[in-house]
Amino acid sequence: MSLSPERASELKQIIHNHLLKMNIHGRIREVLAETVREDHGAAHRSLSQADFLRALQHRGIIDDVMKDLQFTQEVLTDADPKPATHFVDKNITQLKKTNIDPSRRHLYLQVLGGKAFLEHLQEPEPLPGQVCSTFTVYLHFRNQRFRSKPVPCACEPDLREGFLLEIHREGTGEGSKMADGTTMLSLCDPVHLVLIKTDTSSETMLVSSYFLDWRVVLCSPNGKTCFAVELMGVGSECKVPAGVLTVGLELYPPLTDTLSADVISTQQSLERQRTAEKERLFLAYAKQWWREFLQIRPSHQSKMVKIFAQDENAVNRPVCSYVHVLRAGRLLESPRQAARFVSLLAHEKAPVVGGGHKQEQWCTLMAFLCRGKGDCEDHATLLCSLLLGFGLDAYVCVGTKAKGTPHTWVLTRGTDGSITFWESLTAHRYVHRAIDPDAPPLAPQPKPTSPYRTVGCVFNHHTFRANCQPSDAVELCVFDFQNQSRWKAMSQEALKSVCAPGSTTSLPPLPPLCAPSLDPAAASNQLELELRSLVSEHRKDLDLATLWDDQLSYLLSSALSAYELERCSGVSCGNEEFQDAVRRAVPDGHTFKGFPIHFLHRNARRAFATCLRSPFCEEIVCCRGDHVRLAVRVRVFAYPESACAVWLMFAVKYRSVL
Repeated sequence: MSLSPERASELKQIIHNHLLKMNIHGRIREVLAETVREDHGAAHRSLSQADFLRALQHRGIIDDVMKDLQFTQEVLTDADPKPATHFVDKNITQLKKTNIDPSRRHLYLQVLGGKAFLEHLQEPEPLPGQVCSTFTVYLHFRNQRFRSKPVPCACEPDLREGFLLEIHREGTGEGSKMADGTTMLSLCDPVHLVLIKTDTSSETMLVSSYFLDWRVVLCSPNGKTCFAVELMGVGSECKVPAGVLTVGLELYPPLTDTLSADVISTQQSLERQRTAEKERLFLAYAKQWWREFLQIRPSHQSKMVKIFAQDENAVNRPVCSYVHVLRAGRLLESPRQAARFVSLLAHEKAPVVGGGHKQEQWCTLMAFLCRGKGDCEDHATLLCSLLLGFGLDAYVCVGTKAKGTPHTWVLTRGTDGSITFWESLTAHRYVHRAIDPDAPPLAPQPKPTSPYRTVGCVFNHHTFRANCQPSDAVELCVFDFQNQSRWKAMSQEALKSVCAPGSTTSLPPLPPLCAPSLDPAAASNQLELELRSLVSEHRKDLDLATLWDDQLSYLLSSALSAYELERCSGVSCGNEEFQDAVRRAVPDGHTFKGFPIHFLHRNARRAFATCLRSPFCEEIVCCRGDHVRLAVRVRVFAYPESACAVWLMFAVKYRSVL
């Protein structure tokens, strides 16, 4: 039987995929190692291919391969992928082949399945075609970030993925040399694993955040090890197990001389002791500093002075450790664009079971970015980090806004002493001008423009200052940080000992931002087609015909582009051209109406339902009259971390009839 080259390559691919699924390479290596050991124990002679095949057949591996290998008539190709029966990954990342540099050390981390996710124990098996919730594993190690394919949520989710991580040395001038055992032992950066659950409405939830010490592989024979990792919950559930992941580690190339387990445990113990001692000394200093602050005025007891904050694993860390100098490379071009990006990450308070006070939770940057949403503290620390990366003198402010609600925002100081507030949730900017309480009664005073009421402290990556002015009201506050009578500062050396990168092993590593994986044009077209279909169905229910004006739809693009540009830069432009184009497109005696709206998601049904709640939009969509022509335009603007700004506009033109 002869096969065409195409069919032969397809057959090879099927066999290759099957062998990978069976982990045949690992089993062959084990058999080879056993055969060599047995042969050395008997007589020293060279192994032939026949000897090796007999060993494989004797252990039943060849029978296993042939028994499980089944061929079907239909062969799937990359050009026509068949979706899963109950789940389709819409954010498909094209995998690229890479050449492994044999002169560099690599760590191959495999997730080999999950179990004991008891929250999903009672969930029925999803039916074919049914949309279901999914699990996705995100990973960060030494400036490298990866994500797994989403898999359906289950008690034993089929999380099977491999990640090739490069182990390199930074800042030593020897980054191109292969790391040896001693060097790798000194690399205390953990592998940060974040598990995210995405429900059927595309809402994300942080399930677990785990720091994996990969150095156990340094004492493993053949540079390979496999073990179970118990993932704990987050926030108020941080002591409750969320599930178990089976993780395999393989060092490539393996060490010629493996380290002993005692050496590794001693190194880890020394790191923990050093970290604990630094944290103990800083806590003692912070207590003394707080006592001194309270002695200035008794009213300082009620000020919003936040020195420590809990992360998603309920670990108490100084607030300064949540801020870093973060450079976005080519992904963000200006501070205002950075503010726009941060505002596109959704705002959601930490979930809490039951009523009472809100659960306070400052997320690590990796967990915040993977989840794609967080509280105002997460937004403010990220925006401050990005503004520091752009060279601004930026600080996070902790205080209150209207009705005494606790809030955090960002402050920048100009070289001329000017103060600007940045609201991280909306990207709005406010210029601050303090009121002079000693001015004459009739003297003109600046009017407060910001929504903030009080400020208790400000901080960044190396500075912490508490407000010790008579009043903590923002409108009366003078942000002269060099004046010790107005702002009590913590020792920068003390902060550096526990907050500087690499100062303690308990600090989570700083991840880089990821480029958007979204194709804005394709996403815009898809959402526009879905909205057209929804409008047509809605009008059909009202016994109304639907006629689209493609030219009018196209003209709406310039307005949507101008809206996003205004949100990024604060400057409005292009409105004159849009108005002129619309006047030309709408004949005399006709009326034009338009309704623009902004979203942070790409769910067409949710967007359409929201639009219909506006009487202006409903009037357009349900328009009755003579020569009614409808238009809709969607523009999706992609930002880092797959954040997106979605602008859409519904419009109609019709002949006015008296």
